[in-house]
Amino acid sequence: MKKILTLAPWGLLSSLLAQTHSVGNEELYRDTTNYDIYGIKQIEAIRTWGLGDGNGLGEIFTFLQAHYFSSIFLAIVIVVPLLFLMHYMIIGQRKFQHGKSIKVFSTYNIIVHWCAAIPFIFVCITGLIMMFGDKLGGGAFVRFARDIHALATCVFAPFGILMFFMWVKDALPRLHDIRWFMIMGGYLSKANNAIPAGKFNAGQKVWFWVATVGGAFMVFTGAFLFFQAAPLDTLRLYAIIHNIIGFAIIILLITHIYMAVFAIEGALGSMLNGNMGEEELAILHSCYYEEIKKLGKV
Repeated sequence: MKKILTLAPWGLLSSLLAQTHSVGNEELYRDTTNYDIYGIKQIEAIRTWGLGDGNGLGEIFTFLQAHYFSSIFLAIVIVVPLLFLMHYMIIGQRKFQHGKSIKVFSTYNIIVHWCAAIPFIFVCITGLIMMFGDKLGGGAFVRFARDIHALATCVFAPFGILMFFMWVKDALPRLHDIRWFMIMGGYLSKANNAIPAGKFNAGQKVWFWVATVGGAFMVFTGAFLFFQAAPLDTLRLYAIIHNIIGFAIIILLITHIYMAVFAIEGALGSMLNGNMGEEELAILHSCYYEEIKKLGKV
């Protein structure tokens, strides 16, 4: 009896230490699995898929993911460049006299633009790699692309916000934007006639709103998808939104690069040094040219 009483405190202490050690391990190895996606709910979702029992967006998401998303992206990256190649061969590059130049963009504009544009391009390229990951063999390369996708998004996000507030006033719709769309910005003609456009033409304004507001939606939905931090059906909805906005972004990114690098001679230079030739400004941004002319800046 005495021996039992003597051992009791040691047994109690051992039990307490074991519990403490267990709690420590629980903290150290805390289970962060999203059981709205994995485990029993995943099995139940598979078992009842397609039976019309109100299983959320599972059926439509699987259908779109399997048959449409990758096919549409593939069509975009093939067809859009081919259309611009045809445009370049038929219409050719717009050329202007490079005499007097006018300061259009400040150093701050240039820095913010490139700090947003470079990571944005990485986001788009890595997004496409992830979309076609199975065709590219999967594995370490695609996982690396996923990590770069997330990192580049974190760099783009703050500069995307700065760019929004920097140019939102100039990107607001104006009546002359309707006339710009009616003549497709003059890009279907070889003649250098005055085009109704402000500091940004209507096409650039569309790109601005898709890249900033659309980009914000991409960051928001992408964060939930990356961390899987929502119920399964919410993640399906976010994935659908992410892909649909992605269609517009890839189309307009290719368009933006074509216009800046190939369609207009020297256009890229304006976002490197901030200057634009007077003739180019007077023709492609005639409304803005008249505005600054009245202010005596020309």
